[in-house]
Amino acid sequence: MMDGAVRLALWAGALGSGLLAGVFFAFSAFVMAALAKLPPAQGIAAMQSINRVILGSSFMALFFGTPIAAAGLLVAAAAGWSPAAPWTTAAAALAMIIGMLGCTIAFNVPLNRRLDAAAPAEGAALWARYLRQWTRWNHLRTVASLAACGLFIRAIALQP
Repeated sequence: MMDGAVRLALWAGALGSGLLAGVFFAFSAFVMAALAKLPPAQGIAAMQSINRVILGSSFMALFFGTPIAAAGLLVAAAAGWSPAAPWTTAAAALAMIIGMLGCTIAFNVPLNRRLDAAAPAEGAALWARYLRQWTRWNHLRTVASLAACGLFIRAIALQP
C-alpha cells in the first residue's frame, strides 16, 4: 500500500515540479523582459495585475500541492517507506520545499508586496530594482523546480 502511495506522490512531484519549472522559466525567459520594455507605470500595473490574478487561479493548487507532496515524500524517505532511492527522493523534496517554496516566501512575495504598495512617485527606480531582484530569485526557483523534477524522475526510475 505504501509503495503505491509513494509512487503516486513521486509522479505528482515530478509533474508538479516540471509544470512549476515551466511557468518560472517563462517569466525568466520572456515575461519579465517584455514587462521591462513597458513604461514603468505600465509595467508595474501589469505585474500587479499578474500577482493578483495568480492568487485566485488554479496555479495556487499546483504551487502549494507540489511542496505538500514533496514533504510527504521527504517523510517517506526518512522513514524508509520508499523502497528505492531515498536520497534522491529527499534531495528532490528539499529542492522543491527550500529552493522553490522557501525562495518564493522569503524573496519573491516580499518584493511583490512592496510593488503592490508602491506609490506612483517611486516609479522607475522601484521598477528597475524590482525587475532585477525578482527575476534573480525567479531564476533560482526555476533551477530548483527543474532539479526537483529531474530528481523525482530519477527516483521513479529507481523504484522496483
